[in-house]
Amino acid sequence: MNARQQSAQAEVYVLDGQQAIGQIAVQIPGATAIFRRHKLDFCCGGQVSLAQAESEKGLDVVEVMRELANIQRTDEPVEHESPDTLIDHILERYHAVHREQLPELIRMARRVEAVHRDHSLVPTGLADLLEEAKQDLLSHMIKEENILFPMFKAGGNPFVSQPIGVMRAEHTQHGEMLEQLMQLCNNASPPQGACNTWRALYAGIAQLHDDLINHIHLENNILFSHFETSAQAPAKSACCGSCG
Repeated sequence: MNARQQSAQAEVYVLDGQQAIGQIAVQIPGATAIFRRHKLDFCCGGQVSLAQAESEKGLDVVEVMRELANIQRTDEPVEHESPDTLIDHILERYHAVHREQLPELIRMARRVEAVHRDHSLVPTGLADLLEEAKQDLLSHMIKEENILFPMFKAGGNPFVSQPIGVMRAEHTQHGEMLEQLMQLCNNASPPQGACNTWRALYAGIAQLHDDLINHIHLENNILFSHFETSAQAPAKSACCGSCG
């Protein structure tokens, strides 16, 4: 488990209505979707305070701040929970979150690639890679939700090692995808002078990286071990390949 994974025990960003909307967009992954829904300009108009931006739009400041607070996620230790509790946690904390993360990241990536296409450091191809990642991850999660997890909740069976092996192999592919993502976006480090959308995009990719690493860790190293027979040794490496 690497330093990024350890740091993924998320720190809650303290919200203040006087903070610039662009800064909040960068500090809280997922905030861009809320701002976009309320038609708040976090990019070119990102220097305006949250309170002022909401006042100009006639929005309820308290309600918007509540929405922003609700998307901040902290990860409580779940390693010693029962398999059923662990599955429920994975579904809520990771499967649901990935379904929210990827469409917003794709939208921002397409905008950055279009608006900054002449910039030497623009991550050309990032949106397409994220789209491919979304399709692969959705397919993977559906298989877990419809086949593997119900099998686990029923107590497992003698043939469970085969679908577990398939999921482990796909986790390795997800790790390779994460490496490609981080290489393409310079380890989620935006260039100097990057606009708020570019910065928010890279902050969201860093969050996706940490979330997916933790997601894979819980399944590979904890959940699957509950159901693999003692006679069958786990795969030589339970790592997805992206946390070294």
